[in-house]
Amino acid sequence: MLRPSVVAWLLVLGVSTALAAQRPQPAAGQRGLVLGDLTWLEAEQVLTRDAIVVIPLGAEAKEHGPHLRLDNDRTLAEYYRRRVLAAADVIVAPTVNYHFYPSFVEYPGSTTLRFETARDVIVDIVRSLAAYGPRKFYVLNTGVSTLRPLAASAEILRAEGILFEYTNIIEVAGEAEARVSQQLRGTHADESETSAILYMAPERVDMRKAVKDDSPRGEGGLTRNPSGRGTYSASGVWGDATLATVEKGRVIVEASVAGMLREIEALRAREVPR
Repeated sequence: MLRPSVVAWLLVLGVSTALAAQRPQPAAGQRGLVLGDLTWLEAEQVLTRDAIVVIPLGAEAKEHGPHLRLDNDRTLAEYYRRRVLAAADVIVAPTVNYHFYPSFVEYPGSTTLRFETARDVIVDIVRSLAAYGPRKFYVLNTGVSTLRPLAASAEILRAEGILFEYTNIIEVAGEAEARVSQQLRGTHADESETSAILYMAPERVDMRKAVKDDSPRGEGGLTRNPSGRGTYSASGVWGDATLATVEKGRVIVEASVAGMLREIEALRAREVPR
């Protein structure tokens, strides 16, 4: 007869074996995995030291003129998320839809976090996931004002032995954008951004309301006050959205996707600090 301690050990072994998760496989048409689709047992299998965790970042409540929706940046982030999932062996964490957007708070519906909060939200998310093993993180960044707090996040995480990179949305497709852009100036809800959404999600653009609003750049964010500090824009657009086309969007978006994938693979090749 087996001793009670041996029986208990066998029971524990049986439960552990039953709980052991098989390594999850990507869905059809994907190379990557969606973290939220996994159980914790499956997550334990894939959150390894060399795994690359991708964090999409895009505001869900931030003005984009009269012709684009408040959730424009989240639309961008979700599109890039799908493209990266299809092409790269990564684990995609949930999209972060609040961050640092102080330049748009004069336009109703726009939201922002304080610089320190935006910095620390990303740090806390990364630290949480890094505790399970991963040391390589990439933020699919769709903003411009987000760059400074992301750089601050990177500095903190670098000191903890975590490789942390993020998209510079201005530079990733800069050459392609310069090739097709016709507007005099602009960076927000403008020719380029409107073209990108026309290519990604045309149902979320109303070109009948697109405007040209390109006052010379002032100091600070956009302002609705003609004599206020900042760049004056009655519409919330800075640039010429009327010049947007689907074809320009295709050029810009495809260059952006290619650039993001290059940066992810460069991160994969980097040595994790010991």
